[in-house]
Amino acid sequence: QVHLVESGGGEVQPGGSLRLSCAASGINFRLYDMSWYRQAPGKQRELVARISGEGTTDYADFVKDRFTISRDNVRWTVSLKMDTLNPEDTAIYFCNTMHRGNSYWGRGTRVTVSA
Repeated sequence: QVHLVESGGGEVQPGGSLRLSCAASGINFRLYDMSWYRQAPGKQRELVARISGEGTTDYADFVKDRFTISRDNVRWTVSLKMDTLNPEDTAIYFCNTMHRGNSYWGRGTRVTVSA
């Protein structure tokens, strides 16, 4: 059973930073792409960043040069370092992976950016 658990969310002021983490189990972690998505109030879920098993990264335009995705293939974790946060980054952030044709999601961690 694939299991993803996010942590690290919270409230931060504009311009601040947070680091999110996602712990995975139930898959051969190093073989699979891992992604972070987010869903703001009243909006659709959107892709934030993705990292392949080999470490190739891809980012949404709205987070380039501010967010950094990384993975630890020993600890089976994927992280999202978020810098220069602004109120538009307020959302629930979800960890995701595709495994054998199925999409798996964590329960999410809430990020609030406000003065």
